[in-house]
Amino acid sequence: MRNRQAEAVKQLTDRELLLNVYLTQIILVILAGIISLFLFQDMWFFADLINFTWTEIIILGGGTAFLVIGIDLILMKTLPQEMLDDGGINERIFSRLSISHIFFLCAIISFSEELLFRGVIQTSFGLVLSSLLFALIHVRYLSKPVLFSSVVLISFLIGVLYEVTDNLMTTITAHFLIDFVMACLIKQKARI
Repeated sequence: MRNRQAEAVKQLTDRELLLNVYLTQIILVILAGIISLFLFQDMWFFADLINFTWTEIIILGGGTAFLVIGIDLILMKTLPQEMLDDGGINERIFSRLSISHIFFLCAIISFSEELLFRGVIQTSFGLVLSSLLFALIHVRYLSKPVLFSSVVLISFLIGVLYEVTDNLMTTITAHFLIDFVMACLIKQKARI
């Protein structure tokens, strides 16, 4: 299955790959809305989960992102590149985008994924299920033990952050900063 998926991805143009990323995020938001109708009787439940407590967002969300980015940078310096290679997908997505487009895309990704996995699934079914499902949607990492382990650990860390703060803005911020900084590093590396 992974080989078929890898081949299918290789057949896509960079534009089609990017459109698939956007389509996936739309599907995640729709899924969050549909599931929330059954679990919360209100599709707009997540408004109660968003608080603009700036110290929490900056210190805990930013601090979590800083920790994850630091560990990622250490892994990038110490491990062979093939252990961290996702098949070039992230490079294809981010290397040609402008910084403002990367910012926008990472904001969409962090919002949609945190809405579904923390706001809906973790709120209803707990940390373990939401973290494992989050890791599993990153299916291309399943054949890469270091990448998959990293996604699982990051998912649990962000899940714990949500448990501690009960605030989607904190997890969205952490997720956004991780994705945005790493995407900008991918863009910078592609220029060299």
